[in-house]
Amino acid sequence: MKHVVMFSGGVGSWAAARRVVDTHGPDDVTLLFTDTLIEDEDLYRFLEDAARDLGVPVTRIAEGRTPWEVFFDERFLGNSRIDPCSKILKREMAARWLTAHCDPEDTRVYVGIDWTESHRYTRLAARHAANGWTYLAPLCDPPLQMKQQFLDDLRARGIAPPRLYRMGFSHNNCGGFCVKGGHGHFALLLQHLPDRYRLHEAKEQELRAYLGKDVSILTDTIGGTKRPLTLQAFRERIEAGFEFDRFDLGGCGCFAGAETV
Repeated sequence: MKHVVMFSGGVGSWAAARRVVDTHGPDDVTLLFTDTLIEDEDLYRFLEDAARDLGVPVTRIAEGRTPWEVFFDERFLGNSRIDPCSKILKREMAARWLTAHCDPEDTRVYVGIDWTESHRYTRLAARHAANGWTYLAPLCDPPLQMKQQFLDDLRARGIAPPRLYRMGFSHNNCGGFCVKGGHGHFALLLQHLPDRYRLHEAKEQELRAYLGKDVSILTDTIGGTKRPLTLQAFRERIEAGFEFDRFDLGGCGCFAGAETV
């Protein structure tokens, strides 16, 4: 039996892989990392440290484009509902690798979703079961632990957690950028990585001009009406002292997203 762990660079995927290796040993385990090419530099350090702890090398695959290149090619800006970046750069890439290297009859695929988001796992498992693949989420099974416990386990094993967690980000994907992120998420990006924020701000403006449409990643709900809110406008609001929802972090969920754009 082959055991393939979707190894995203987050603490959840490490914790899931740790349980898989502890149960089945490292010999038939693959740590599959789908690289979006805009990852935080510390993610690669964490991957190597985590892989060394597990005794399994990282298998890295990449489609070759960044999320912004996908948005331009697809003529569509990803948002909290639809994520062509994840669909193309992660889900489709992983599916192609599995088809090329594994047989669903003797392969189990694992994700780092924990019991607090078991609904995401249920949706993902059902979708892939229709194609013959068995997806498992070890962190949805006892012992049920919280994210802080996984981080404590990392430190106990001598592994420094990804730096994005220390900055307050809820995930360690795409360098702190995510089209599913909310106001609080992008405020963290502006606070801790302002140059990176401005890069994404500029790309959003460039794509708006290219499409000739009033589109944006974020949404303004002031007054009870939803309307586009660009990263530039959001930054200017913060700089002017406007209040925003700091708890609106949104969520990544790359492997649990919808399959269609």
